Amino acid sequence: MMQNLSEPFFLSPSVYHKSLLKDLKPALAFGTRPGDAAAHQKTVRKKFAELIACDPAVRPAELPWRSIARKRCPWGAIEKIVYRSADYCDVPAFLCLPDHPVSDTVFICLQGHSGDGMHVSISADPENWDMEKPAAGDRDFALGCLKRGIAAFCIEQSCFGERLEKVQEKKASGFCHDAAVQALMLGKTLMGERVYDIARGIDFLKARPETSHAKIGIMGNSGGGTVAVYSAALLPEIDFCMPSCSFGGYADSKMAVYQCACGYIPGILKYLEMDDVMACFAPKPLVVVAGKEDPIIPLKSVLPAFERVKAVYAAMGAEAHCHLVIGGEGHRFYADEAWQAMLPEVLHG
Repeated sequence: MMQNLSEPFFLSPSVYHKSLLKDLKPALAFGTRPGDAAAHQKTVRKKFAELIACDPAVRPAELPWRSIARKRCPWGAIEKIVYRSADYCDVPAFLCLPDHPVSDTVFICLQGHSGDGMHVSISADPENWDMEKPAAGDRDFALGCLKRGIAAFCIEQSCFGERLEKVQEKKASGFCHDAAVQALMLGKTLMGERVYDIARGIDFLKARPETSHAKIGIMGNSGGGTVAVYSAALLPEIDFCMPSCSFGGYADSKMAVYQCACGYIPGILKYLEMDDVMACFAPKPLVVVAGKEDPIIPLKSVLPAFERVKAVYAAMGAEAHCHLVIGGEGHRFYADEAWQAMLPEVLHG
């Protein structure tokens, strides 16, 4: 029998999607399966690798790379290199070594969405890296590392800086949209490709005598922080993780606020929330950095997600290694506060 619809009509797609989200319970959330946290991590990693379409354990033994140039800064030496992550996929990077190291640790540094890309990490003009270009919001990650006596490895992520799309004639105005949707058509994700680039970057670090035995940390802001979370979950070589303005529940961030297409993982909410992915890193040292006034990753999405991660750390006897730092402003890094939490972990971990 035909029924008459009453007004108001539900015409906005977001209203329909939020109705689906309201009752959705990720099937593999921590706490919903029997067994200890360490055993559950294996299940989550396997499903997440499938969803993100990235198997970083399968990679060639050979890693072609080339040194491009070197320069000095007040705290150490910076070398530009390019390595081949996959066929037809080359990755520029800066290897930054301090004059006075305090630890045998190197932090992989990942910028968020930026046309200047990895050059932001060393406060350099992308057209001439000998020219200074100050980085706002403490985003000069590599210099921050060098000042503290820690080595850094700044990776140029796909679609940013020197890896901006230059060949396709017609493309979207944003950095990542074309690459993100093309990857989906191929059964891949752009986030998975970025994680794989990190894995190959670690292969480079292990091959260099200066960093071959170093512990490896990973840090990044915004989209770079998201890649840091996903890499930490999937790459066992990573020992420290410091994501900034990127970690929080999907419901109040990616499902509520406009974000770039590159960050969406098909079907993930059926199985996992972001805290389930982050909990795969436990019990290793973690410093989550958030902005009190961040409109993109709002604090209301960060706090409950962090508490769920902290519960996993507590279950593994490692609650002391799980830190939350809240800066007083918006979507940026907070170097002093973040390193105050992370540096003792690096020095004494």
